[in-house]
Amino acid sequence: MPEIRDCIVLQGPALAPHRCGRFAWRDDTITALEVGAPCVRLEAGALVVIPGLYNSHTHMGDSCLPDGATGLTLEQGFFRPHGFKYRELAKLTREEHLPHVINHLRYMARTGTVAHLDFREQGPYGSELLRAAAQATGVDSVILGQFNGVPFDDAALAANHTPLPPDSRRELEAIMDVADGFSESTMNDLTDSAWREIRELTKQRGKLRAIHCLENAGYRDVSLARTGRGDLVRALELFDPDIIVHLTVANAAEIALLAASGKTGVLNPRANANLGLPLPPVRALLEAGINLLLGTDNGLLNSPNLLAELDFTYKLAKSQYGDALAPDPLAILRMATVNIRPVLGGDHHGQLATGLPATFVVLDFHQPHLRATRHLPASVVTRVTPEDVLATYRLGRELYRAEKFEPANT
Repeated sequence: MPEIRDCIVLQGPALAPHRCGRFAWRDDTITALEVGAPCVRLEAGALVVIPGLYNSHTHMGDSCLPDGATGLTLEQGFFRPHGFKYRELAKLTREEHLPHVINHLRYMARTGTVAHLDFREQGPYGSELLRAAAQATGVDSVILGQFNGVPFDDAALAANHTPLPPDSRRELEAIMDVADGFSESTMNDLTDSAWREIRELTKQRGKLRAIHCLENAGYRDVSLARTGRGDLVRALELFDPDIIVHLTVANAAEIALLAASGKTGVLNPRANANLGLPLPPVRALLEAGINLLLGTDNGLLNSPNLLAELDFTYKLAKSQYGDALAPDPLAILRMATVNIRPVLGGDHHGQLATGLPATFVVLDFHQPHLRATRHLPASVVTRVTPEDVLATYRLGRELYRAEKFEPANT
């Protein structure tokens, strides 16, 4: 049975750091977690075990185009049918594309990520490609498929009553055969009738639903002009999504609406900043009690390094609070760990306890910038780098392990 002795574990749903005499697992389950005293300060370093991280918004398909969107607007880079991303992805063969996705999934494991929610373009083919990459790496890809083409022209979108064309309905069925759920880019991509159809089909098949909302004011404005309702209002009414991504320009009324709905929001502050967009109102969303997740968004904009996202988000939130005490850094870490539970359920707990899945990350707090930390949770959120990750496990499977790390065996 593999084990780690004399470490520190961020334990349970509170992610409370405690000394741990013995952390052990067998197959896919934690079998021993011998907790000692709480530990926030270190004098001479330690191994620190944290739950595996969840990257809740990625587009791994465009990971082959790093910084490809530099100098482009949101519309120029990412909108169909003529956006840079879609033009470039269409040029790739499967043999060219798949190794890029595999390598980036392995990089995510190298940075402590065990699973991600991916908004996968290119129809059924795109979902199949990512599924193959996930099987090759062991990283859990929760795939949210998207139509390959644009189902409606501008006239049909303006009229806003046309149902899904038969070809699109067949494509949707094919996506659902492979993917874990569905997401289009924005509510403005489809008619109200089409959204209702998709909601019913995904519910019948037990699939997840996700949507980008309020990434910029244009999302709201176009929806209002066409339908008299903003994009968030339409999403909740027509699509009933499990997660709502971005929320960068959410106003007080929209935040209150989202909180009342009980839906989960996903923030992507680095991507928003990279596009010159407003930054999400982290403080207001936290204070409203909304369940929040974090994502790194498009590979064109960012590396899929959730450690960097944690750091950026915490400092953004600190700026918005203007308070030395708020927020607790663990509130930010929960966005990449325990907050996943209401969305995915099953084996996705985002916390560590005896009997739960052996899904965890081992960090090297013997490093000079970590070994004498005076606030261990803050250092996890703001100072840990990929070089400090010693190992990443999902359901007991080793996704990454540094050569210098070797768990004991009993």
